[in-house]
Amino acid sequence: MGVVFGTFSMHTKQVTFRTDNVDDELEMTMVCHRPEGLEQLEAQTNFTKQELQVLYRGFKNECPSGVVNEETFKHIYAQFFPHGDASTYAHYLFNAFDTRNNESIKFEDFVMGLSTLLRGTVREKLEWTFHLYDINRDGYINKEEMTEIVRAIYDMMGKYTYPALKGDVPKQHVDVFFEKMDKNKDGVVTLEEFVLACQEDENMMRSMQLFENVM
Repeated sequence: MGVVFGTFSMHTKQVTFRTDNVDDELEMTMVCHRPEGLEQLEAQTNFTKQELQVLYRGFKNECPSGVVNEETFKHIYAQFFPHGDASTYAHYLFNAFDTRNNESIKFEDFVMGLSTLLRGTVREKLEWTFHLYDINRDGYINKEEMTEIVRAIYDMMGKYTYPALKGDVPKQHVDVFFEKMDKNKDGVVTLEEFVLACQEDENMMRSMQLFENVM
């Protein structure tokens, strides 16, 4: 499952923080949506003020309005995976970042999620990942939801990464993985089952560590 949990680290490695001496409070006056103050975001995330400044400039460069809709998000994300089709995975990822369920991602939504993925505790990262897999937001992951996400990841990685991949491989992958997670065999995986299975599996934990120290 390394590809599942390691995907984020592949593109976040592209980001380099520089502590520029900038006191423009993120130049917030030029956008339609003005994010929360730096001090509040710094308190709510694991980023410094300087890191938030750099992140915001990159965010504003891609999204001058201060918010990202799904189509723009797909376009940005596809640039990191030119040999595959990232649209489906980007759709699910967008929904995971869109915690307000208003079909757009504000800078605050973006940095809160990124802070968890890159610098959160193992528990926080697992909870965020569970939220990604819980497509219908009912508090459980079923096998169909997990298959959809895994299939989307394989599609995104592309034929150059998996040239001999057959169509049923994602399902086989999920069957084995789901068997380990569904402790009470009721056909769904709860958050606690998900967290426990990941913590018990050395390969899963190694995959989760890919999120750390990539910036």
